Amino acid sequence: MNVENTVIVGGGHAAAALCAALAEAGQGGRIQLVCAEHDLPYQRPPLSKSFLKKADEAIASHKAAAWYAEQGIQTHLGDPVVSIDREARIVLLRSGTALPYHQLVLATGTRARTLDALPPGLHNVRVLRDATDARALRTRLNEMVASGRRLTLLGGGFIGLELAASARQLGLEVGVLEVAPRLLGRSVSALIAGHVLAHHRSMGTEVQIGVHIEGCELVGERLRSMQVDGNRVEVDELVLGIGAVPETRLASACGLAVDNGVLVDACMRTSDPAVLAIGDCAAFLAADGARLRLESVQNANDQARSAAATLLGREEPYRALPWFWSEQGPMRLQMAGLLPPISESALRSGANAGSFTLFHLRDGRLLCAESVNAPLDHMMARKLIEAGVSVDIEALTNPAIPLKSLLG
Repeated sequence: MNVENTVIVGGGHAAAALCAALAEAGQGGRIQLVCAEHDLPYQRPPLSKSFLKKADEAIASHKAAAWYAEQGIQTHLGDPVVSIDREARIVLLRSGTALPYHQLVLATGTRARTLDALPPGLHNVRVLRDATDARALRTRLNEMVASGRRLTLLGGGFIGLELAASARQLGLEVGVLEVAPRLLGRSVSALIAGHVLAHHRSMGTEVQIGVHIEGCELVGERLRSMQVDGNRVEVDELVLGIGAVPETRLASACGLAVDNGVLVDACMRTSDPAVLAIGDCAAFLAADGARLRLESVQNANDQARSAAATLLGREEPYRALPWFWSEQGPMRLQMAGLLPPISESALRSGANAGSFTLFHLRDGRLLCAESVNAPLDHMMARKLIEAGVSVDIEALTNPAIPLKSLLG
């Protein structure tokens, strides 16, 4: 089945993966890719890590411009969508270009959450969401290294902690402020959160958790200080790492159903069957009927494959196992599955003192695994979770017994 005039809105991993899947099916000539950014879709994980630490590292595009041309994919860079007319099936771009569509795919991702107490445009307050942010931040970090300035991060989530580790490796003094009672509160178990906290403190980062931000002092267009737990904390440079908001404004404006994301079914269709949504912006139906929205490269790639099947006239519901990773200096954290609210936990030692995996089980079935510097155990944990087999805890926690043997 031919895909007629598929317009893809977005420039992240989901949009890139969907372009690749449709091009592989011979449908490249019918794709219009619309990116608000001036860059073609690129790899985003390095932006908080190697890109910041290497002054000469370039943005790594998923595919070169020549590939898009060879596949017949038309790209519209730096020309965001301003409105969607679902009745006429037309997408209007800022330039005035009107793109008709047979099927529309929203891969709009997220935007950085900001702090209400801070006005926009302060010279020393930043977020890190895209290549423009990363380029500006890299320049600023290098200036700060030379002048001995201190970087303050508000938020102890993945982006904030990855950035903190990168800044420390550059030689900066770094402070992390987290209002929650522990780091990564919505993402990892308490044991892993404690390990992450100890890791960052061992790197020389000052980490304060459970803090209360009581006020901010502004001077002109700069943030001079914050009042934290009754103490004045001077700010040279502040990066907000307080989470992200799904980018649903286009979807909402054209009347699509939204609720912490664009609502989609298991095949990525929105409340309008002619419109799909994938990636960080999509709130999808899991196998158990729960509504989820995930922010990960895996989720983006796998949802793109499901969406491609839908566009090609097949039904391939999204049922992929979620998995995530985060590199924070020399520590690599990998998670497979979603952390259940109630479970039995078991620890497996790794190859060295800084390597281990924490397994989470219910009724003998492995539901989630959190690995620290244990990539092989992470890979086998994914296979065990996907297989749905019952596992023996004693065998699971015995590093002398290969995890592969537990697959049966």
